[in-house]
Amino acid sequence: MSTSPMTGPAMTLEELVVLTRERLAAHARRVVPEGPLVRAAVLVPLVDRGAPHLVFARRTERVGTHKGQISFPGGTLDPADPSLLDAALRECEEEVGLPRTAVEPLGALDDTETFATRFVITPWVGVVREPVTWQPDGEEIEQVIEVPFAALADPANVRVEHWERDGVVRPVYFYDCDGETIWGATARIVKHYLDLLTGAS
Repeated sequence: MSTSPMTGPAMTLEELVVLTRERLAAHARRVVPEGPLVRAAVLVPLVDRGAPHLVFARRTERVGTHKGQISFPGGTLDPADPSLLDAALRECEEEVGLPRTAVEPLGALDDTETFATRFVITPWVGVVREPVTWQPDGEEIEQVIEVPFAALADPANVRVEHWERDGVVRPVYFYDCDGETIWGATARIVKHYLDLLTGAS
């Protein structure tokens, strides 16, 4: 039985960075083959606020999909993007004012599909190494939200429901932290990241 490295004292950002690198290097990443789904990439940003926090973005009501929901900053792959990582970094700079030079990429998590809107998302974990003033663009993103990593890792803050779509019943995860609810594909990315760190993935 594997033991969780997150059951002891709270980790520092650097401890989390080391653990993330180790687990990503040892993980056989799930990659969705090219097909009808639209390719997108997001950044899973880690910042130090005395303890590690994950950075999320609340979408505006003006966007075409996932209106008002909490997501990771990112977007669809542009033909000019050399890679999915470049797409994630470009979108982050455009959406929330995070310079790509401030980000140290740690590696990619499993590809994650959105079942209702037909995207396949490649999440990249990255640590923000420079002070940043968040600047939501107001068109796609209305607010940047920083959530303590420890709150997301606390089992008391996660719940699961089972929803049916197209005849298939799937678990839907919800993280309730500081009055905010993170769910959908973003919650599945969070869960995969946490499972990877604890050895459950």
